[in-house]
Amino acid sequence: MHKLINVTLLWCLILPYAWSGTQTSLPAENFKGEQKLSSILSSKRFITTGEATFSILFWDLYKSQLRTTSGRYPISLKEEQLIFNINYLADISSEDLIKRTIEQWQHQDISKETYTHYIKQLKNIWPNITKGDSLAILIKNDKSVFYFNGQYIGGINDDIFGQLFINIWLDKKTSQPTLRAQLLGANLNE
Repeated sequence: MHKLINVTLLWCLILPYAWSGTQTSLPAENFKGEQKLSSILSSKRFITTGEATFSILFWDLYKSQLRTTSGRYPISLKEEQLIFNINYLADISSEDLIKRTIEQWQHQDISKETYTHYIKQLKNIWPNITKGDSLAILIKNDKSVFYFNGQYIGGINDDIFGQLFINIWLDKKTSQPTLRAQLLGANLNE
């Protein structure tokens, strides 16, 4: 019986590393103090730069909000922090989230070699989304931390991923320039 418990405990300690596929995806203990998004928001001042709703035809799919510690974008990822939050207005599977992410990287002509190793990590981090759920990313000090409904769900400790991910919405090559403008604080009614 003790042998079974020891083997089970060993698997619980090893499994997060085995699933990650690379050393860039780190378990929760490497993101101490970042377990709740509300703790991050209460410990540091984040200023909203913009908000936007993404719609297709007549259906609103999600509302997004960009916040930075300086209140502007772009930021210096070494000195400042960024939170991008998406509140979903429709259900979407984690598989579809990953598929859409890849499509956006391809739209921006990001090479497959640049993003391929992140896909397995994202499959292990992102859950299925139902209407009313939120998914947020905190980018700071070359690491990206994901939150699902305000709770930590995983992180990628890497100096490329965060910018690559946020560029889906904020790069000049985005497939949604109006959404980008709103997130960057442009008043489109003027």
